[in-house]
Amino acid sequence: MRKILITNDDGIYADGLIRLVKAAKKYGEICVVAPESQRSASSHSITLHSTLDVFPADFPDKDVKAFFCCGTPADCVRVGLRYILSEKPDAVLSGINFGYNVATDLQYSGTAAAALEASFQGIPAIAFSENASALHEVTDHYLEPILSRLLLMPAGDQKIWNVNFPGCPLSECRGVLYDRKVSGGKIFDDHYIRQEEIENGGVRVLVRGVRDERAEEGTDLHAVNNNYVSVGKVNNIGF
Repeated sequence: MRKILITNDDGIYADGLIRLVKAAKKYGEICVVAPESQRSASSHSITLHSTLDVFPADFPDKDVKAFFCCGTPADCVRVGLRYILSEKPDAVLSGINFGYNVATDLQYSGTAAAALEASFQGIPAIAFSENASALHEVTDHYLEPILSRLLLMPAGDQKIWNVNFPGCPLSECRGVLYDRKVSGGKIFDDHYIRQEEIENGGVRVLVRGVRDERAEEGTDLHAVNNNYVSVGKVNNIGF
């Protein structure tokens, strides 16, 4: 039976992780190693100069071996591969992230970084993300068929599959677009708002973003902006 390691960056009890595990059980034996809490935008950082605490998790699906870790998503993959599992898994899945991981936002994504860490270790990996909303109709409809297809089609050396589901009603989804390129644009145009002055001459600021709908045709961002599921390959950093 296929062995599958699953992680995310939203935490061990995130709804998206639970839904991904449920879908993936059809395709193999699952082990979950995920952060103990929210680790969004942690990128590909790993823990080198302090210890990592790893605990068994009381996961909702009692048939699944699950652990949570105090580290980053990339830490979770490394601990899973190099400590918890006795043999290499056949695939690593990351997600389902609450919020798109497309365009230049990919450089910050803990979800994508966890998959990229797996590919760096020579294991096929897929990152899954969806619009940050409570509407999961498109994800729930397309997740299993896309998962089934991509598990049989590794992205290649130092690459991952990156899948993003739009947040529209299923009736408005226009289908799945494969081979989407990573957009050079951005989902949000960020700026910082001054909140208050603090001691020693400091100032406290808070980031805010305005949605940017611009995107090049043929890209991941253009696909989700137009109610398509986006599937594309992402190269590992430096390769």
